[in-house]
Amino acid sequence: MAEGVSRWFGTLVAVSDVSFDIGPGVTALLGPNGAGKSTMLRMLCGLARPSRGTIRVLGRDPRSDVGVTRSIGLVPQQGSVFEPLTAREFVRLTAALHALRDPDAAATAALETVGLDPSDTRRLPAYSKGMRQRVKVAQGIVHDPVVLLLDEPLTGLDPRQRADMIALFRRLGAEGRCVLVSSHVLDEVERLGSRILVMSQGRLAAAGDFRELRALMDDRPLRVRVRTDRPRELAGALLEAGTVVSARLDGDEGLELDTNDAKGLARALAPVARDRDASLLEVVPLDADLEGVFRYLVQR
Repeated sequence: MAEGVSRWFGTLVAVSDVSFDIGPGVTALLGPNGAGKSTMLRMLCGLARPSRGTIRVLGRDPRSDVGVTRSIGLVPQQGSVFEPLTAREFVRLTAALHALRDPDAAATAALETVGLDPSDTRRLPAYSKGMRQRVKVAQGIVHDPVVLLLDEPLTGLDPRQRADMIALFRRLGAEGRCVLVSSHVLDEVERLGSRILVMSQGRLAAAGDFRELRALMDDRPLRVRVRTDRPRELAGALLEAGTVVSARLDGDEGLELDTNDAKGLARALAPVARDRDASLLEVVPLDADLEGVFRYLVQR
């Protein structure tokens, strides 16, 4: 939970008056680089103190209550690892620092969970960036945390590894853990299928799942592509009715429509087409995906 949280460094305001409350499941922290995501995660795990406001994790202050950090797993954005160590030694060190009863078994299980071989004797510098990312995730989950904070964890992974990690995060969330994943990549967030917190310029621009965010913005301009056998007639009728603000022909059957009333267009399109004896072959919103929502939120 964050309530009225701000963090500044001299005259630079990294986070400004941010409030949210998240629970079990996967939540994505979405925003461009420099939006304040990493600073927010550092405050949530107790590595940084808010300049103003309140942070609580499991009802406790992670900065002053060291005990709660045993319930938090952190996967930082920074790629640094202890280079003289193997992956198993690195993850085992985290397990030992958490005073786990059997650090060796815990490290083995965590590495297997992220698809790495615990018996690999190569030192960490020999690993690819994607493999090091998975090692960081392994050390973040080795102590079976209730809260997992992941800062850009999918960077450097190939498509199959990325899909495997997303499946892992969703599984951990389904088990009742609170999983907060930061990303600036819109496709990643959309595939998480999660609740979304959108940060822009240090502020919380919006919160909710994609459908909720979209429902809140039905008054924003929307672009729709329609394929029809009578594009000129359909465009003229929609413009005459005031349902769209502009219409552009695209080939023999294509029509791009801009509207300020998405619901009104949805209601009017089929009746208008019927009245003009036009067949609707395809209707595709061009900016109703997460990228369109994100662009609208950060630019408004």
